[in-house]
Amino acid sequence: MPASHPFSRYRTVVISDVHLGTPDARPDRLLEFLASIQCETLILNGDLLDVWQMQRRRWRWSPAKSELFCQLTRLVEAGTRVAYVPGNHDECFRAFIGQAFAGITVHQELRLTLADGRQALVLHGDEFDAQIAPSLPARWLGDFGYACLLRLDRLGRCLGGHDRHGALVRAIKTRVPGAMAHVARFEAAALEHARCEGVDVIVCGHIHHANLRESDGVTYANSGDWVEGCGALVEHADGTLDVIEWGGPCVGDRRTPVADALAETDADEAVAFSQG
Repeated sequence: MPASHPFSRYRTVVISDVHLGTPDARPDRLLEFLASIQCETLILNGDLLDVWQMQRRRWRWSPAKSELFCQLTRLVEAGTRVAYVPGNHDECFRAFIGQAFAGITVHQELRLTLADGRQALVLHGDEFDAQIAPSLPARWLGDFGYACLLRLDRLGRCLGGHDRHGALVRAIKTRVPGAMAHVARFEAAALEHARCEGVDVIVCGHIHHANLRESDGVTYANSGDWVEGCGALVEHADGTLDVIEWGGPCVGDRRTPVADALAETDADEAVAFSQG
């Protein structure tokens, strides 16, 4: 990826799992990122709002959250195609699939032709939950455990134990065998779905674990999240894909092998993984 410029230009940008309405959402970082890019298509791939948490707990709507929606409106007005694929935490918006609001179209899933001719399928990824965790109580337990880890992460930052947002959760995902196996099962389910659908690339969110890899000619991409980290999947003008992580005033251009990315826990460093 070329050195960063005041505006990084992409053909397509995919972001997921912003979880507005929770204390771990990072709308300020997302605003910085959106203000730094130009793209033809922006895809909001699920869990933009965390309606689940907003219904269960007291929550506050900060100015940054309102400004984020204003920024999305500005992108539409500037000619960017903005598409929204609801996830499991904002699944109530699946009732509006096929409609458009303020120029933002709502989709169950999205099929794209990349600049190099590859066919891509974009979906949130909760479709695979029943495959990777068939037991509903197990899924509930997993959600509860994840919420507890986020609380511990917040407590650690408040106590000065660390300054890496989401570092505890990311460390567990990349070092604890059970968590690593869960991620591997999800990726395998997504790749199998891509083969069944006859597409070259499948793009997911949902598991808050950015990755980009190829398996038997099919590319799996996960755009990460804006809770533990600040990740996005981008398509360049030639169809090349990168998973980038926003960590400051610019998008970094340091390339890291995917194997190293799996062990990366520093959310404050900009990283790019490449897939042509």
